[in-house]
Amino acid sequence: MTDQAITTLSPQIGTRAACDALGAAQAGYYRRHRISPAPARPVPVPHRDRPQPRALSTEERQAILDVLHSERFVDLAPGEVWAILLDEGVYLGSQSTFYRLLRAANETRERRRQATHPAAVKPELAATAPNQVYSWDITKLHGPAKWTYYYLYVILDIYSRYAVGWMLATRESAALAEKLIADTCTKQGIGRGQLTIHADRGSSMTSKPVAFLLADLGVTQSHSRPHVSNDNPFSEAQFKTLKYRPDFPGRFTSIEAARAHCQRFFTWYNQQHRHSGLGLHTPADVHHGLAHGVREQRAVVLCAAYNAHPERFVSKPPEPPKIPTNSWINPPDETKAATQ
Repeated sequence: MTDQAITTLSPQIGTRAACDALGAAQAGYYRRHRISPAPARPVPVPHRDRPQPRALSTEERQAILDVLHSERFVDLAPGEVWAILLDEGVYLGSQSTFYRLLRAANETRERRRQATHPAAVKPELAATAPNQVYSWDITKLHGPAKWTYYYLYVILDIYSRYAVGWMLATRESAALAEKLIADTCTKQGIGRGQLTIHADRGSSMTSKPVAFLLADLGVTQSHSRPHVSNDNPFSEAQFKTLKYRPDFPGRFTSIEAARAHCQRFFTWYNQQHRHSGLGLHTPADVHHGLAHGVREQRAVVLCAAYNAHPERFVSKPPEPPKIPTNSWINPPDETKAATQ
């Protein structure tokens, strides 16, 4: 009788309240009326497969496409079609619905012809000796007044970091660049097919006079990718060394003063600067083949230091830094090369 009374009261006040009113245990009531085995739960329906109550029916979607495909509206934008229909008292769906249905039917795209450009090839240049790959660039030096500049042209050997040629001018000019490159190649004794010159895509670097000159000299021309500044790292690093020197002024009072400063700098840079990328040798020693002799002298000094106090060198006898055997602009990816 108790279970029957609970069953009668449950729809009105709930099972818990009915059990409390009759002094019956709620757990016992559920245990006695449990269905065993429990009915199988329905398979859950993925959210994307559940019917959306606000979605348009197939017929309604097709009606929108038919209107958009009609001769009257075929050349109009979906937003304009929607506005015209609304002015005529017809509402088939929202503007976003019009676009969504056209996208689903692959009928929305850019109708203007778009220019496509092939992917720019990453320059990969290697030098194993001097006078194989040069890098050149132009930087601005501040003049005596605001908005006045002097233009420093520098050609750098990427293997030895030796500044093989430089020039300071009041303007950036392809003709001046052409003269500097020609004079530098003559001074260094560059033969046909021997040299590659790399530069960015400045107007002087990509000019026809420079291209014609390099073709006449048998020099291969290489350029950085568009908007990729680190494709010309050696010239950029050399300019940073120039402008971070303690004696570099904020402005030069005249072009003569700028030339005098550059003369001092390049003498120091080529002859005295121990370059970290060259095993702490000077560019001149590496460029002219003297670095190995200097390294042997360093080894003699270090050997004498080791013999005098071997206890101070725990791991091994000291060695002078090695001279790099090659220099790269964008070395190839070793992992990519291994898989090919």
